[in-house]
Amino acid sequence: MSADPRRWWALAVLATAQFMVIMDTSIIGVALPDMQGALGFGQSGLQWVFNAYVVAFGGLLLLGGRLSDLLGARRVFAAGWVVLLAGSVVAAAATGAAAEIVGRAVQGIGSALIAPSALTLLMVLFSARPKELARAMAFYGAAAPAGGTAGVFLGGVITEWLSWPWVFIIYLPIGLVTLALVPAVLPKVPGRRAGLDVAGAAAVTAGLGLAVYAIVQAPGRGWGAPATVLQLGGAVLLLALFVAWQRIVRGPLMPLSVWRTPGLAGANAAMALLGAAWIPMWYFLNLYLQQVLGYGAFPSGAALLPMTALMMVLMVGVTGRLIARFGTRPLIVTGLVVLAAGLLVLSTIDAGGGFLTDVLPGSLISAVGMSLVFIPATMAAIGGVAPEQGGLASGIVNTTYQVGSAIGLAVMTAIATSQGAGRLGDLPGLTHGFRAAFIGAAVVALAGAGLALVTLRARSAQPVEEKESVGA
Repeated sequence: MSADPRRWWALAVLATAQFMVIMDTSIIGVALPDMQGALGFGQSGLQWVFNAYVVAFGGLLLLGGRLSDLLGARRVFAAGWVVLLAGSVVAAAATGAAAEIVGRAVQGIGSALIAPSALTLLMVLFSARPKELARAMAFYGAAAPAGGTAGVFLGGVITEWLSWPWVFIIYLPIGLVTLALVPAVLPKVPGRRAGLDVAGAAAVTAGLGLAVYAIVQAPGRGWGAPATVLQLGGAVLLLALFVAWQRIVRGPLMPLSVWRTPGLAGANAAMALLGAAWIPMWYFLNLYLQQVLGYGAFPSGAALLPMTALMMVLMVGVTGRLIARFGTRPLIVTGLVVLAAGLLVLSTIDAGGGFLTDVLPGSLISAVGMSLVFIPATMAAIGGVAPEQGGLASGIVNTTYQVGSAIGLAVMTAIATSQGAGRLGDLPGLTHGFRAAFIGAAVVALAGAGLALVTLRARSAQPVEEKESVGA
């Protein structure tokens, strides 16, 4: 099979998509105070500028992956960008809180179509050449942390020098250029002629959406509050009904046989716990910089750049070679242990600390851990599935990471608040709460390492050289 001459240009488009999808979760953070004043948000309602995106994104990722298989990955990728741009226009033009929340939800729907279809296209382009696949996954994986940090950095620049609507307007030129490049550089992947499992899609989307909704609301109203218990119970019931329906329906949304793929369940568990440890680390580190050390939006974003730069260097230049030499399981286990070590170093932060002593060492160690886990876990999750289930596997691994991130952030927020992080202006109290969150995230990372050690095969991926010799 000859190589697609456009594959590296296609990779640039797909990595840009990954960058933008992740940036969308972080860019609005710095702009929230300005949006609150302009749109009339109450203090409790302001969180839904973020949560509306997360609920729609996390709830629809599995459906987006299945649509990618059924309708064709390129078609769903392009449709996702159209939806994302429409949501960006609504969010930028909003004159009230309700319209802003709707715009953010529409952005989340678009991202739920983009993320799994982009990963499917990447596998189509590079899976036949293991060395190139490792390099491509490295660039694609590095785009995620780059997008998260760029969101904080650009959000500060845009809010300071322009105005809050520009955090959404920035998507328009990038999205339009991407859509123009789609037919020129991305391969046309045919879909499978099969009916869409509408009932299954409704059940899993409602279940995941309700679960994420309950989780992001729980720190504010309490984990034992009747509304929280009812919503989480309803989510469990919907997801149980979904699994039962998949066993009996013809043409299921998620054929349960996919879970017999070696490494899929263990790798997804590792991704969920990675998100549950990494996102709280990034979130509370940013709060420590701004609320305790007194950094402004721009310096805070700049303080995260060394961590991001190290991750990009390691993912692009090192991780692929390590996968070829050792396989995925050793890297996943080692990376989660290193991430836990970095979080424990961060748990020593001081109210009178500084960037060089309290932030830089722990953040760099954590970055090494993230660099060792993200790409190997993704490859272990999707590398063994049949081509016609590539979009589904991509949707599953994206969903587990996003849902794990939401659960981890909600739990660590509750821990931090209970330990003093809810009292703005009380620097010792804030610091004590943030320390507790870092320790909790470290425990999650260690649990992920133990689970990966038990559930993944000793050699979750063949060395690149071995694969190539087999195919020769």
